[in-house]
Amino acid sequence: MLDYYVRLKRQYSCSINQVVIFLQQTASEQVFVSEYTDTNTRHSYRVIRLWEQDPALLLSVPGLLPLATLSQTNSPRTLLEQIATQIATIEEPTQQADLLACTQVLAGLRFEKDLIRQLFRKETMRGSVIYQEIREDGLLEGRQLGLLEGRKDEALSLLTRLLIRRIGPIAPETTEQIQTLSVEELEDLGEALLDFSEASDLTNWLNEHQP
Repeated sequence: MLDYYVRLKRQYSCSINQVVIFLQQTASEQVFVSEYTDTNTRHSYRVIRLWEQDPALLLSVPGLLPLATLSQTNSPRTLLEQIATQIATIEEPTQQADLLACTQVLAGLRFEKDLIRQLFRKETMRGSVIYQEIREDGLLEGRQLGLLEGRKDEALSLLTRLLIRRIGPIAPETTEQIQTLSVEELEDLGEALLDFSEASDLTNWLNEHQP
């Protein structure tokens, strides 16, 4: 934080207020550290632990709705329903879609995927430039490399990289399962992986698509 402060101060010569936002509750002592000290140096910054924050303020500002998914609550589902309702009232389509995409990403740190899908319509998210960037990074890149043209080796290589980026290392037996998929099934996997958040999502998808 001190390094960032010095760089910003040197470049912009302006007043700087630094804030660190922790998203998920943890037992780590690092979330309670709000200053850096050295022999002749002391640098302070603000720390926000989202799970301790009152959701009321976050719910009142559209741009903060994604963060509200991780705020303090005794009824997480009710909170998520409130957020979904707030997003549904946003009239500007692009803003609504972008907030929906961001909200789903952060909500995935706390809520089950099925509940998120139930409360948030995927059709709306498709209008988001953020969602489109994800697709361009995955599906559209896959098409450019020949996914739809039947070049299976290229498709496998691309999907493997995207899956590792999305859910981490892939077990050898899982890789073998992927290699048995047809080009059409690889296309389906290329779109499905956008909803994956952990290795079990890939395993479940493969089990559902095995003959």
